[in-house]
Amino acid sequence: MFSGRSGLDRRENRLSQALRARRRQGRETIDLTCANPTELGLTPAPELLATLADRAALRYRPEPRGLHRARCSVAELMSRDGPPVDPERIVLTASTSEAYGFLFKLLCDPGERVLIPRPSYPLFEHLCRLESVEPAPYPLRYDGHWYVDRAALAAAIDGRARALVMVHPNNPTGSYVCRDDLRYLAAAGPPLISDEVFAPYALERDANAAGSAREAEDRLAFTLHGLSKLAGLPQLKLSWICVSGPDAQVAEALGRLELIADAFLSVSTPVQLATPAIVEQHGQLQRRILERLRDNHGALRRACADSPCTLLRVEGGWSAVLRLPATMDDEAWSLQLLEQADVLVQPGYFYDFERGPFVVLSLLTEPTTWRAGIDRVFDAIEG
Repeated sequence: MFSGRSGLDRRENRLSQALRARRRQGRETIDLTCANPTELGLTPAPELLATLADRAALRYRPEPRGLHRARCSVAELMSRDGPPVDPERIVLTASTSEAYGFLFKLLCDPGERVLIPRPSYPLFEHLCRLESVEPAPYPLRYDGHWYVDRAALAAAIDGRARALVMVHPNNPTGSYVCRDDLRYLAAAGPPLISDEVFAPYALERDANAAGSAREAEDRLAFTLHGLSKLAGLPQLKLSWICVSGPDAQVAEALGRLELIADAFLSVSTPVQLATPAIVEQHGQLQRRILERLRDNHGALRRACADSPCTLLRVEGGWSAVLRLPATMDDEAWSLQLLEQADVLVQPGYFYDFERGPFVVLSLLTEPTTWRAGIDRVFDAIEG
């Protein structure tokens, strides 16, 4: 009766089961995993709501690529940190997930493959399956910084590989793609899909870090951004795809993307009309977010100094990765920290870390909660 691609695994993992049981019992838990700015005291000024009340929103004017006014604002914003962007090369979407869906439809037929970095965000596997394409992981390696395992990537590229995803900086490793790796990825063959939603949040960005994938001028590339991370506004549901590369390939891609977007027309008119004002005002909240990330990262680094844990290098983004003592695996560590220290962390296997044990923490956590939580984590580990 139902499609195979909708049969995603809905079973709860052991950590989710334990957390649900605690909540039923009303037990206190310090959550070091939340990355929703609207739940963590990071909200824009209330005056921003007025930008959503434009009377022009009462008239419906469907534009598959998005309203020109909004696309001009997005293009101007992206041009500040890289090569100039033509608004005609922007396609608005309701979310980054929808952008991936559009691009998988554009580039892949059922059964073909998308190359995905590992470790990385677990949503990719679901998005691929829902589009009837196969995720093919290529590994990232760590030796004080993260880099692409080129031999493994080359082995993963075959006639069915239709797109190559890079996440810049990666979630959750917090690593930017270096210039040499970007050149290698661009030369690898398939079009690039570069998720750069966390790019504005640099903590220790290396001088060798690449800029945007838009700099790979000889390769068809699709760069993803959105208001969720850029302005801390996930509820407004606006993201975008910037298409770059050889002119003929860009023109064909945009023509096909317009047809795909026209079948959905999912971006609301009020948020498109408000985009110029949101882009103009986003800097203040972005600075607050960046200040919190840096403060929390500094506190975590100091806590690690005399502990048996290792903080992996964080170049940017909203997450931190800790390597814990290898006395148990990362799921067992996460369960023990929940049950004995009343602290919720994410085990590394959620993100396909190959070695460990690792746990992942959200640097966006409210600072008082953060300090209390990491104190409990290190007390439990050292105990």
